[in-house]
Formats: sequence, structure tokens, C-alpha cells
Amino acid sequence: MTSKALSHIRICDFTGQLAGAGATRWLAAFGAEVIRIEDPVRLGRWDVLRGTSPFVDERRGHEFGGGFNNHNVEKLGVTLNLRTDRGKELLAELVAVSDAVTENFAAGVLDRLGFGYDRLAEIRPDIVYVSNCGFGHAGPYRKYKTWGPIVQACCGLTFTSGLPDMPSAGWGYSYMDHHGGNFMAMAIMAGLIHRNRTGEGQWIDMSCTDAGATLLGPAVLDYTVNGRPLRRPGMPFSNRNQFPAMAPHGIYEADGHDAWLALACRDDRDWQAVAEMMGIDDRRFDDLAGRLAHEDDLDDAVRSWTATRDRFEAAAALQAVGVPAEGVAKPVDRIDNDPDTAAWGLWPEVDHGAMGRVRVDGIPVHFSDTDWSLEQGAPLLGEHNQRVLGGLLGLSEAELADLSDQGVI
Repeated sequence: MTSKALSHIRICDFTGQLAGAGATRWLAAFGAEVIRIEDPVRLGRWDVLRGTSPFVDERRGHEFGGGFNNHNVEKLGVTLNLRTDRGKELLAELVAVSDAVTENFAAGVLDRLGFGYDRLAEIRPDIVYVSNCGFGHAGPYRKYKTWGPIVQACCGLTFTSGLPDMPSAGWGYSYMDHHGGNFMAMAIMAGLIHRNRTGEGQWIDMSCTDAGATLLGPAVLDYTVNGRPLRRPGMPFSNRNQFPAMAPHGIYEADGHDAWLALACRDDRDWQAVAEMMGIDDRRFDDLAGRLAHEDDLDDAVRSWTATRDRFEAAAALQAVGVPAEGVAKPVDRIDNDPDTAAWGLWPEVDHGAMGRVRVDGIPVHFSDTDWSLEQGAPLLGEHNQRVLGGLLGLSEAELADLSDQGVI
């Protein structure tokens, strides 16, 4: 059997929530041994998702957080009380046999625990240490703490989303957690590749807010080159496309409760096909300049056709004449009723020690020879103390029992 792509990598992992845990989740799916470190006393302090909704049934407690399970599949879990000297000694032993240390605490937390980069490098000179916090460890904002919506507002994403004459809109609660986790996964791998080539470890400091700013793209370019903000007087602000200009381009009401159709008309050829299908005969819309000049009337004309039709049937009809269109999928459409999702295997089930068989997010890439697999749910609190502290570090069962009695694990 071919070994997994990252089965040679071991991660000493302090990450939580999604912005951090989502990063090491990628590595674990491809075979890395990711060892989550948790506090045996202050449950939920390091990762508030451990015991919070969604839940699979009526059971509650620190073993039943659905988000925690989803973000920590295929990881090992150990408990260490780092307020004790013995807990710190055991952590140092784990660092010594790990390739990387990962965390997304607020800036300076791991340093205050006695394990900043200088200490980690002292334990293992070639360690790759990756920290991911709201603003990184440099600059005047480094002490600020962030949460998903705050990151989006501060980096500029919230400003880019909204409807005309309406307040800015968010990008979904965990959008930056996903994006930040993806960036962190790339940072971990880049650090490990450099270490494997040169033997050099290093500290990789990441700012989740700056990761969000990298998504601003054309808005930053337009301001840099032309000195104009994305939202300015006379500029409608919605789903209309400016880079490049397209019309009609947007999300239109369809027949049914909360049903919508996405349409992107790229050029005059697309428009001719749309106009013929929808029965729109208005010379103002013959070219792009005219459609842009009368975009409100154009959208009303399109909407009068889409609002009486099933979103998926309308999209299929538009696709048949070469026009990009799709019904806006609700979760049930994509997760349970889409044959392509099933063929991809995007929602595998894992075995969780307390919840049982639970569906989780898959990974949106496939390797032909060393593909990912998700079979084991998130670790119960301290579930792998015996395997890691005993099997890897060599502690006896009696020693483990004593450490438990002393509150070290």
C-alpha cells in the first residue's frame, strides 16, 4: 500500500477553532501525525468549539461539539497542564520529536507559556514554528484580538460587499477562518520544504487580517492606479461586475421561496441569446454601453423572466445556449441532492468516540497516488495520552496514572 503524502511529518499542534485547526486538518488528512495539545483543566479555553453547537442529537458536553469534530478529524489528542513543571517537561519532549509547532493563539500567548520561538529552537534547532493570529506579532495592532467578522471588517472585505444605499455586508461568519486556515497550511508546508532542503528551522509569523487583504485584488488596483474607492457616489454596489464590466450580471429572483438564479452575461453574443430567450426587445440594451447606462431597467427586465421560473430549469435553458448561469444552491441542494458531490466524495463519514458515525467536510482536491482519507473523528479529551505519552515518549502506565492524579495530564 502506498504511504500517504505527509506520513513522514509530525506536528505538535496548539491550533483551535477553524483558522488554525483548519490548517492542520489538511495535513492530517494527507497522513501527517498531528498531535493536539489541550488543557485538562480549563476545558474549552483553548478551543471554544469543543463543546458548542451544532450537535448531532440531544447530548451535550465537551465531547459533542460538531464544529470541533469537523475541524479536528484524523488528529491525535493529548492533555498537558502547562501550569505544572512536569507538563512543560513533557511538552519539551514532544517538541523535540516534532517537525513543526503550530498555534493560532493571540500574539504572545505561547511565549508567556514559556514556549516562544527562542525556547522552541533551543529544544530543536530545526523546528518550524507557525503562528497565526489576527495581526501577527509586529506592528501597532499586534496586541488586538480578532474574530471572523472583525477580521473581515478590518482587512477591507466587508466594505466590498453590499447593496446600493445599504450598509456593508459580511462575508459569512467563518469565511476568513477558512481562508486563514488555508494560508496557514501553505505556510506550514513551505517552512517544512525549506527545512528539508537546508536543515534550517524558522518562525513563520502570519496575520489573518493581512491574508484577508490579499482578496481585495481589483479594488486595491483601482484605488492605487485611479485614486478611486470601490464604493463612490453614482456607483451602484451589488453583484454587478466591474472588472471587466458585464451586464446583466447578478443574482436574480426565481420562482419559489428564497430561490435565486446567478447570471453572467459576458458579451453581446451572450446578451443576444439572453434577450431572445427572455423576449426582451429594447434597443437601449443592444451594446454594453447601453446596458450599463440603463442597468436598473435591464435588471428589472431580466428579473421579470427569472421570477416566474424554477432556478435550475432556467439555468439549464441558459446554459444550453452558451450563457453562464446557475441556480443558487442551498446546502441541501449541494450536500444531499447533487450527484457530482457524491461522485467527488466531499462529505465522508468518520467514527467519533462519543458521537458515533458523523458526516464531516472532505478535502476539495484528489491525489492520484497518495490521496487523503478521513476515517477517524476528532479526539476525545486526552484520548491518545497512552499512545503518545506512553508509546512515543515512553512513559509507563503507572507514570501516566500518577500524572493524571497530579493534574498534569
